[in-house]
Amino acid sequence: MKKLFTNIIAFIFLLSGCNVLDIDDLKNYSDDIWDDEVLTSAYLSNLYAYAFERWLSTAEKPEGYTWPRDAEWSDESRGGFYGSNVITVNNTTMGYWVYEKIRSVNDLLQGMETSTLPESVRNPVKGQALFIRAYLYYNMLRLYGGIPIIKEPQALEDDLYVQRNSSLECFNFILQDLADASPLLPVQYTGNDRGRIDQCIVAAFRGRVALLKASPQFNPSSPYDNAYWEEAYTATKAAYDLLEQNGYGLLNDYTAVFETKGHREAVFAIISITPDKENGRGENAVRPLSESKNATGSDQPSWGLAEAYLMKDGKKPGESDKYPYDIQTFWENRDPRFDATIVYNGGLFELSSKTGRRQYTTPGIASSLDAFGQSIQGESHARTGLYCKKGINESLLASQVTTNDYDWLEIRYAEVLFNYTEAANEKNDQSVGYTVLKEIRARAGIEPGTDMMYGLKAGMNKEEMRMALLDEKRIEFSFEGQRFWDLRRHRLLHLLDGQPKYGILATLKESVPMEEALVRADNYTLMPEEFVYQPLDLGFQNPLVDPGLYIPESYYFFPIKKTHLDKNPKLEQNRDWGGSFIPEM
Repeated sequence: MKKLFTNIIAFIFLLSGCNVLDIDDLKNYSDDIWDDEVLTSAYLSNLYAYAFERWLSTAEKPEGYTWPRDAEWSDESRGGFYGSNVITVNNTTMGYWVYEKIRSVNDLLQGMETSTLPESVRNPVKGQALFIRAYLYYNMLRLYGGIPIIKEPQALEDDLYVQRNSSLECFNFILQDLADASPLLPVQYTGNDRGRIDQCIVAAFRGRVALLKASPQFNPSSPYDNAYWEEAYTATKAAYDLLEQNGYGLLNDYTAVFETKGHREAVFAIISITPDKENGRGENAVRPLSESKNATGSDQPSWGLAEAYLMKDGKKPGESDKYPYDIQTFWENRDPRFDATIVYNGGLFELSSKTGRRQYTTPGIASSLDAFGQSIQGESHARTGLYCKKGINESLLASQVTTNDYDWLEIRYAEVLFNYTEAANEKNDQSVGYTVLKEIRARAGIEPGTDMMYGLKAGMNKEEMRMALLDEKRIEFSFEGQRFWDLRRHRLLHLLDGQPKYGILATLKESVPMEEALVRADNYTLMPEEFVYQPLDLGFQNPLVDPGLYIPESYYFFPIKKTHLDKNPKLEQNRDWGGSFIPEM
């Protein structure tokens, strides 16, 4: 069997800054691979490839990309939880049950116990494997609450039917894995090892886990005064301190965060590289279809998200004395992160290296592939009238659209700042919040104002600061897989329940002749102010669509898929889904 592994060394490719062997079946190996450094490294790298691809899909298999696709579940993008049948006990939507790969991690950890490799090799391998196991358990835990803890590879003679552990036991297990992993790893990997798990990544992730442990989602009876907030503060501050000591910080350019590699804001980067591992952004699914191929529709901003962006002085639209807001010029004088993220009708979007190209969304002027609406000129699709620019490589031709190899930042320094700030706020220290929010807004390009408050309200209490942090994260981390989980973690999904989602329809002004408009659109001289704008419910052309989102209390913990329950009679379903298991702590 060792010969089998050796014979396919030729298929090594680059991923996560290290050599990777693409092994399809990790179960078919002999124990002596753990004495071979190359094969052990290949096995570990295959776990990287699996663990950090997106899995929230109906097929419960990796999608091949790393950038999140959950904007639709919140108020960021079109689609989402319309109707009571999106989530059922069959749960083909929020499916993430990864015990096969946990078995593979456990095999590696067990192999390191008997390996003849030197400790200097075994320890980093073990540390990385412990982190991967913690990461996989965390993703299941936040979906379902407590799940079975399996620490060793199960044999056929073992009792394969295991019960669920409590949520508290799972949190403690994950945090212990992280604590055990850290001393086995270097403080920071750099150079060709960039992307490997190190102490800085472990510390940052530990803060994320500790925040979830303390959260209202898991502690509804004592949401902000439970004992776990002290643990969260200790973990998030330790992460902040460690990253500060090792040169991490905010980049000056917000766009460069997502379109350059190996920078100081990248704490945990999932590496992409052409041609071996690319399209982690899934750019072909995000671009307008006229400049893409195969499919599109992901990450289309909702009108609600566009409205949420601040004005240049840090005030909300309609609250600024310096920059009056008018829906007919909604793109003017906005927080620079607006232009870095959102493409509107007539806005510059120089895809395929087309200098001066403007994106049109008006039916009859725009390509029918791109136009706002549900069914335009025979095309069947749904378009919000807005597109997402974040993480898009505009220079790529439509034929090259899947070759985007920008890294995905699973954890970036800004998140560590917010995590630390959130925990400090719950200890009634708002000073950290002001410092961080000012730093974030200054980087964004928001004006400080004469009071140097960057539009922030002075003297916020704990509750006001909590919401200010969530509102800022909505903008700072749009389309980065934070918004839905933040609202769920704080038990604020009721803010979405029953709410419709809107797009923005652009209609040519009567003063502009259509024949002239078509010619000018072709040469990109038709400007956004030559249209009239009207927000419209995205379901307006489809009377069968529910009028608003359906997000009940039961969505704080999703049901374990029925097929998993059928296979294991000892698994209990969650209480709100017909079972008896209590996922809260």
